[in-house]
Amino acid sequence: QVQLVESGGGLVQAGGSLRLSCTTSRTIFSVYPVGWYRQAPGKQREFVARITDIGNTIYADSVKGRFTIFRDNAKNTLYLQMNSLKPEDTADYYCNMNQRGVHYWGKGTLVTVSS
Repeated sequence: QVQLVESGGGLVQAGGSLRLSCTTSRTIFSVYPVGWYRQAPGKQREFVARITDIGNTIYADSVKGRFTIFRDNAKNTLYLQMNSLKPEDTADYYCNMNQRGVHYWGKGTLVTVSS
C-alpha cells in the first residue's frame, strides 16, 4: 500500500508563490510517474503536472510557465513550485502516483489565492 502525504497549502495573495510537497515512506518516486491534480469547489478534478520516472515533465496549459514540478529522490518527496498564483488556482491539490495503471492519491492540501 502506498501512502502519499501532501503539505504546503495555504492562503496567498494573487501574484504570490507557494511550494507544495508530497512525501511517501517508500523509494518509489523515481520508479513511477507522479504528478499533481487539483479540484476546485464545484468542479471536477483536473490534471496539473506530471513527472515521469526519467524526469520528463508535462503541464496543463493553465499552469505552464508558472508552475514547476520536480522531485528529490533521496527525500522521497515530490514538489510543485507555484508562482504568479491567480485566484483561479484556488483548489484542493492532490498528489498522484501511477503504479502500472493503479492510481494512488493523497488526501490533498488546500490552496487559496485571494484577489
